Amino acid sequence: MSNLIATGFNAQSRDGELDSLEADLRRLENIGVDTVELALTSIDLVAGGRIIRERADRLVALAGAFPFRYTVHGLVSSNFMDPATCRYQLEAAKALVELCDRIGARILVQHGGFLRADQPLLRADADRREREALSELAEFAKPYGVRIALENIFTAEPGQYRQTPAEVAETVKTVNHPNLVALIDFSHAYLEATYRGLNFREQIRAMAPVAGHLHVHDSFGRPQGFYKPYFLQEATALGLGDLHMPLGWGDIAWEEIFGELEFLPGTVLMMEIGERYRSEQPASLERAKRLIALNGTRSSMAAE
Repeated sequence: MSNLIATGFNAQSRDGELDSLEADLRRLENIGVDTVELALTSIDLVAGGRIIRERADRLVALAGAFPFRYTVHGLVSSNFMDPATCRYQLEAAKALVELCDRIGARILVQHGGFLRADQPLLRADADRREREALSELAEFAKPYGVRIALENIFTAEPGQYRQTPAEVAETVKTVNHPNLVALIDFSHAYLEATYRGLNFREQIRAMAPVAGHLHVHDSFGRPQGFYKPYFLQEATALGLGDLHMPLGWGDIAWEEIFGELEFLPGTVLMMEIGERYRSEQPASLERAKRLIALNGTRSSMAAE
């Protein structure tokens, strides 16, 4: 039996209001999705680390109107390596943990941190700052039953300091808290491995034993570099960057990967394939279900 328990898609507000999120959720319900990752920071729900109660109540009512299992994507701009804003980020993340609890979500996604090329003096303590913040957040999340999922990101500009996927796994192991897990974003790992000349498969193998959440979307693992597309579709045409394409549009060997790796119990396979690809989502959903079944076959064989 696979440790993967569900699959689905991400959803967000287009205009900061709950109405557009509701429309997105209706579309996902209509294609048979049962699990949704909510980008709650696309809506004004938290101000200065404090929950806006009236809006939070409306969110709870909206979430309860659907039969979905929920996970939550935290601050996309999260960066616990930044000493200037780390405390503010922690306050906002703790508020998001409370919102997770109110809608029954048991995963809060936290992006791995970074430093710019012009911040070399901050690098010596960057990993320590991030570990300490993650430890505090995980301990706060413990009584709520929420797990913080630390996501591997990719180098976005020359000279930027980021942890490799394998180093993200080491951070999770070092913090060693039951409410902190790794989140494998396969496309991000592919991009970072290409950029640094690392072995993509080895990097995700290092993450798998501590991975309790997955982000799945396709790409070619080609860093975007200085290329700036006019239309988003032009980057897709060239196969450059973090494309978030439907499964099968890129060249990630999904069946090989899910036939090999094993993840932590209770892991959700979340597809970050958004509204732009609604017509392709049903096919990706069926493929993801097959990947879960394939992963279960692998787990059963390993147990024999």
